[in-house]
Amino acid sequence: MTPRPAAQTAAGPMVLAAIEQHEPPERRLVDDDLAELLLPARLRWSVRAMRPALLRRALRAATERSAPGIWATVTCRKRFIDDTLDAALDEVDAVVILGAGLDTRAYRVLRRRRIPIFEVDLPVNIARKAAAVRRALGELPLSVRLVAVDLENDDLLTALAEHGYNTDYRVFFLCEGVTQYLTDSAVATTLAGLRAAAPGSRLVFTYVRRRFIDGTDDYGAAALYRRMCQRRRVWRFGLEPEDIEAFLAGYGWRLIEQLGGEDIARRYIAPTGRAVGASDLEWAVSAIKR
Repeated sequence: MTPRPAAQTAAGPMVLAAIEQHEPPERRLVDDDLAELLLPARLRWSVRAMRPALLRRALRAATERSAPGIWATVTCRKRFIDDTLDAALDEVDAVVILGAGLDTRAYRVLRRRRIPIFEVDLPVNIARKAAAVRRALGELPLSVRLVAVDLENDDLLTALAEHGYNTDYRVFFLCEGVTQYLTDSAVATTLAGLRAAAPGSRLVFTYVRRRFIDGTDDYGAAALYRRMCQRRRVWRFGLEPEDIEAFLAGYGWRLIEQLGGEDIARRYIAPTGRAVGASDLEWAVSAIKR
C-alpha cells in the first residue's frame, strides 16, 4: 500500500532543525540538541555534511527559491511551540503531540519534568518513531506513549484512553504542521473530541492560509502550490487569521495569540541578526480551554 502523503513528511522539518544546530547559539532560529538523533542514517549524514556555513547558505538559498521564507517559518514555529510549552509546563498534567513524526520535543520535556506524554501519528510513522527511539535511546521512556491514530478515520480520545489518557488532565495539545493535510471534517472531528479537555488545557497548532489552499495567493511559492495543492491535493485545509478567534470559540477555546511572518521576523529572526525572511503562508496559534 502506498503511504499516505502526510506519512512521508515526518523527517523534513526535523532536518531543518538539525541543520540549525550548526549555527552559533546566538544565531540559531531554534535550539534542539536532539534534532539529529532520531533521523534515519542517510539524513543524519546529510545534516552532518551541512557543517560548513557555505553549504548551509546554498541549501537555504535553494529552499528560498521554492518557497520564500519557509525555512525560517518552519524552524521558528518550533521555537514558538517550545517557548509556549516551556511556559505552561508546570500548569498542565499531560502533553499530547498530534502528528509527532520524528519530533524530539517529548524527550526534551522529560529532562525538566516527568509527565505523561502521548505521541500520536499514523501507524507507519509510529512504527518508525518507536524504532528510531529504541535505536537512539535504547528504550522508550515510561512516560512516553506512542499512539497510532489516523485522524481521518479513527477516534482520537478512544485511542488515547487505551494508552492511559484521562479526561481530567489539564493537557497541552500541540499540532505542528498537520492541519493542512487533513480534510475539513477531520479537523472538526478532532477539535470536537478535545471539548472534553479540562479547563486550563492549552492548544498550540499551525495552519496554512486558506488563500494558498484555494489558489487565491501563492505567497511567492508557486512551485510549492503546484506540488502540494494541485498535483496530488496533499494540502486540503486552511484558515485565515481574522477567522481564528471565532473558529476556536466554536470548540470552547480562547485565543491567546497567533504569529504570522512579521511576528516571527520581529520576535525570533531580528535578535539573531540574520538576513532571512519568514513566510506569511503558515501561522502558529496558541489558545487556552475555557
